[in-house]
Amino acid sequence: MEKAKFIKNAAILTVTSLALRTVGMVFRIYLSNKIGAEGMGLYQLIFSVYMLVATFATSGICTAVTRMVADQLQCGTARSLKRTMRLALLGVTAVSAATVVLLLAFADTISLWWIGDIRAAASVRILSFSLPFMGISSCARGYYIACRNVTVPSAAQFTEQIVRIVVIMALIGCSAGRGLEYSCAAVLIGDTVAEAAGCMLVYIGYRRDRKHRLAAMPNGAAAPALGRTMLSIAVPITAGKYLTSLLRTFENLFVPDRLCRYGMARSDAVSCFGMLKGMALPILFFPASFLTALSTLLVPEVSSAAASGNKAAIRSSVKRSVEITLSTAAVIGGIFWVCSQQLGRVLYGSEEVGRYIRVLAPLTPLMYLESVVDGILKGLGQQNHSLGYNVVDSLVRITLITVIVPRFGMDGFLAVMVVSNLLTPLLCLYRLLKVSEVRLAVSDWLIRPTVCVALSALLAQYLAVVIVPDIVCICAVAVTVLGMYAALMWISGGLDAFRFGQPRPVTNKTVSDAE
Repeated sequence: MEKAKFIKNAAILTVTSLALRTVGMVFRIYLSNKIGAEGMGLYQLIFSVYMLVATFATSGICTAVTRMVADQLQCGTARSLKRTMRLALLGVTAVSAATVVLLLAFADTISLWWIGDIRAAASVRILSFSLPFMGISSCARGYYIACRNVTVPSAAQFTEQIVRIVVIMALIGCSAGRGLEYSCAAVLIGDTVAEAAGCMLVYIGYRRDRKHRLAAMPNGAAAPALGRTMLSIAVPITAGKYLTSLLRTFENLFVPDRLCRYGMARSDAVSCFGMLKGMALPILFFPASFLTALSTLLVPEVSSAAASGNKAAIRSSVKRSVEITLSTAAVIGGIFWVCSQQLGRVLYGSEEVGRYIRVLAPLTPLMYLESVVDGILKGLGQQNHSLGYNVVDSLVRITLITVIVPRFGMDGFLAVMVVSNLLTPLLCLYRLLKVSEVRLAVSDWLIRPTVCVALSALLAQYLAVVIVPDIVCICAVAVTVLGMYAALMWISGGLDAFRFGQPRPVTNKTVSDAE
């Protein structure tokens, strides 16, 4: 692993992700004030369908391109690289085009029978046109990740966000007073135009970069069965993502119906769903910028280590990644737990959003861990196991929603979220530890971060009671928890994993003997 380049790319992705999340969060607050909780709920339901069809059109191709290009840059030919990208682009364009046709033809049916609101039909038609752009962008981003060059994809993401905000703000004013149908359509138009702009930028950059890279590669024959290799990687991931997305989409569309069975009006049910999925969860995932970058960059690194049989590098990466993830996420969860009510009031003027944040805040480490572990498993070729765990999780969630939500309402759905965010990360972690031959380091990964953040949060809890206004309280609590947590972790040796200058030794205490 080229540590300097890895850290540079991680820094670029972190800064990009943090900036985009900040802008996105501010804009989401603006949007919620414009269209209200019910509008956010309807948008989340439409977005569930969006993610389902986007998964079908693009998922798997980015990982397949990343892994295949990484292998070819190491020991392949120019023809193999060129043919790989041509196959990926043609395949994703064909699938995306077919998906567009299906969405245009069945938009009314999807809106009426899946989403349960005919007002979503126009938005479903609009979102279909973003799929080809999304597919081409996925191929180009997979190429850039394999090349360890994240500058162009980061610039494309900035472009997308700027275009999205400008277009939505221009259109949302025109749709004011015309109902949620027009407001949601305005948001989806902004998303589609943004995807097109980002696609153009990343594809132009890809064509330029590929030209120079091909010139430096040997001119041998193309590797045999490239299409079969790509399908063997992309199809299981796509099938798995599609199945889990289908289950999650069904779940999201199912929740408002179950809340109505509890006795809530449809508008209230959609509003509560919007507050949880469209307001509380984005806040909880907002600080995950560094960990998202880590997960993205680990796929080619671990894949290369696995291809060369370097088990020591794999074990070192696994141990360090898990420890960094849990240590970082623990303090984030502590801050959210202490400041939950203040965050709900400041950001959305809602005590209910604050309650959702407080319930889910202790699960933040596991939420973040799932993303990082999933990236490592894909790099090790374990995507089928990840698929199985996600399918099990979705089936468990749907079953619990069916049984619990009609009896306990939103409290029941929160309980389902707790169970889900315990189940999947632990299953994925179990599989990762098994295939990497790393032992669970209970003290380093669990006990130390938990004790340190608990002591820090208890001290900061007193500040949350006495300090007003809310924004001052949030800042004071964040500084207190971060400062005390860092000091306690430093004293106990918990910051060693963050030292990237020297590789950490992998000792017999943390690594099991090979089976």
